[in-house]
Amino acid sequence: MLSSFVRWIGYLTIVAALAGLLALTAGFFGFVSQISDEEPQLYRAADGIVALTGAASRIPDALVLLTNQRGRRLLITGVHPTTTGREIAQLTALNEKVFACCVDLDRSALNTYGNAVETRRWAREKGFNSLIVVTSNWHMPRAMAEIEHQLPDVTLVPYPVVSDKVKGEPWWSNSNTARLLIGEYLKYVFALVRNRLDPDVG
Repeated sequence: MLSSFVRWIGYLTIVAALAGLLALTAGFFGFVSQISDEEPQLYRAADGIVALTGAASRIPDALVLLTNQRGRRLLITGVHPTTTGREIAQLTALNEKVFACCVDLDRSALNTYGNAVETRRWAREKGFNSLIVVTSNWHMPRAMAEIEHQLPDVTLVPYPVVSDKVKGEPWWSNSNTARLLIGEYLKYVFALVRNRLDPDVG
C-alpha cells in the first residue's frame, strides 16, 4: 500500500512538473508576442518621459521625444556615476540649455527594479500623472510590469526602441537572440511573482 502511495506521489509530481513546463512555454510565446518589431508613431503627449539606460539608442530616442514636446521633462534612470550630462547631451543635437532645464539624471538605479523605484520617486515629486516609457523592445514587458507596480495610478505609454539584437530575423533562428529572450522572459516571470508577493509598494 505504501509503495502504491509513493508511486501516486511520483506520478502527481511528474504531472505537476509537466504542467508547469507547459505553462512556462506558453507564457514565453505570449511574452515574445508582446515584443514590438517596429517603433511606434507617437502622436500623444504625456506629462513626462522616462528612459531606462542599457542600450545605445534608448537615450537619443527619448531626447528626440523631449524636443518634439511629447513630455515636459525627461528622466534618464540608471546613468553611470561617471557619465556627465554634457556627454549625454552630445548624443543628439539637443541644445544644452534645454538639457539643463528639462532633463533629470538618476545615478542610483542598478537594475530594472531600481529604475521603477526611481521613476516612482521622480513622478511623485513632479506630480506627473502620465509617462512615456522608453526602453528596448525586448525589455519593455518587464519595464512596464515593474513601473506599473510602482505607479498603478499613472498612465504609462510604452515607446519600445527596436533593438538590433531582435530585428531582421526570427528569434529562433539565432542562438544569441534566443538566449537573450529566454533570459529576459525568466527575469520577467520573476518580476511578476515578486510583485504579486509584495503588493504594497509603500
